[in-house]
Amino acid sequence: MQKDLPRFVSRLTKNTVALILAGGRGSRLKQLTNWRAKPAVPFGGKFRIIDFPLSNCMNSGIRRVGVLTQYKAHSMIKHIQRGWGFLRGEFNEFIELLPAQQRISELDWYKGTADAVFQNMDIVRNYEPDYVLILAGDHIYKMDYGEMLACHVRYAADITVACIEVPIEEACAFGVMTVDGDERVVDFAEKPEHPTPISDNPERALVSMGVYVFNASFLYGQLIRDADDPNSEHDFGKDIIPHLISRYRVYAHRFKDSCVNTLPGGEPYWRDVGTVDAYWAANLDLANITPELNLYDKQWPIWTHQEQLPPAKFVFDDKERRGLAVGSTVSGGCLISGATVRHSVLFSNVQVHSFAMVEDAVVLPEVDIGRHAYLRRCVIDKGCKIPERMVVGVDRKEDERRFHVTENGITLITPDMLGQNSHRIR
Repeated sequence: MQKDLPRFVSRLTKNTVALILAGGRGSRLKQLTNWRAKPAVPFGGKFRIIDFPLSNCMNSGIRRVGVLTQYKAHSMIKHIQRGWGFLRGEFNEFIELLPAQQRISELDWYKGTADAVFQNMDIVRNYEPDYVLILAGDHIYKMDYGEMLACHVRYAADITVACIEVPIEEACAFGVMTVDGDERVVDFAEKPEHPTPISDNPERALVSMGVYVFNASFLYGQLIRDADDPNSEHDFGKDIIPHLISRYRVYAHRFKDSCVNTLPGGEPYWRDVGTVDAYWAANLDLANITPELNLYDKQWPIWTHQEQLPPAKFVFDDKERRGLAVGSTVSGGCLISGATVRHSVLFSNVQVHSFAMVEDAVVLPEVDIGRHAYLRRCVIDKGCKIPERMVVGVDRKEDERRFHVTENGITLITPDMLGQNSHRIR
């Protein structure tokens, strides 16, 4: 979508309820999710991952949102309560937290994405929406959901699935869709070993983004049917959508038609930052001269909890002891004291002490980096205290002995790995 087009805010978006599935652990992020759910993981210097679907809802004109939580949700709940309390209940605007609470059975927590919605169906019905927008809470992208709703109505669809093209070799990690000339979905395979390519491009596949629009009454009926199926895993991708393909009107919506972040000549920006490598790369892209994700767009801002912090500060200007950051993103409350930071992302309240060197690093909030430390190609979790003269990113075997190192050589460091207290709010 071109940046200068108006937002699609209408009766469609006002009559829609969004449900954000934010209960997953995200185990591929390894120890980053030991103390928080994946949607609560910090991203981009000052945000959390869940801020992106929430901001898309606000900017699209969808002001009735339920956030479904389960795994270690405390830090995410705290973040939403602090940063997303600006909606006005008297205007029927809200963000409600819907934790797993065994509403249907005292024996069962959420068993799958569809079951999570089913267990809250009485709450959703009380909202009396015309449409229900189902969103994954763990992807980075900027999308006008109003355009997707308009597409859904135009095709008289029962369900519309947002989709994006990816290289064929990456498609096995997603739900792969096949569509006809009218964008109607004729086949859907969840994480197939041999993905079906796009008809006119054998090197690309069309995959689901985990974003669905349902007619509300239709969704209720399908959730009840699925809940009664003893052979179902109660998952939208594995069970609900494959069942619907040949029976109902299932249509695809191309992300390129509603993306609000496409660079000239570039592809629509959507990232599943589900691995340490992908998380590191997506964060460091923001330190590039022209990042693929535009966080400076005043027309489509990303909202978050704004801490009251002093400006970042750089001190000392001696030949061997100069506080500087080059090609980097540095957040409020940071203090670069006679140290050098290159091509890195520093979150809030990071202190880098004299003679330290930080390169190609993603440093989460409240990290303290000691004197003469050398940190390269790493992700440092919140609250770490890096000892003086610690070296990371030079000797892989030594790093593997102490920390987690990915296949691509990115080192993840957490307080637990350093023998430091991690039993606190993340």
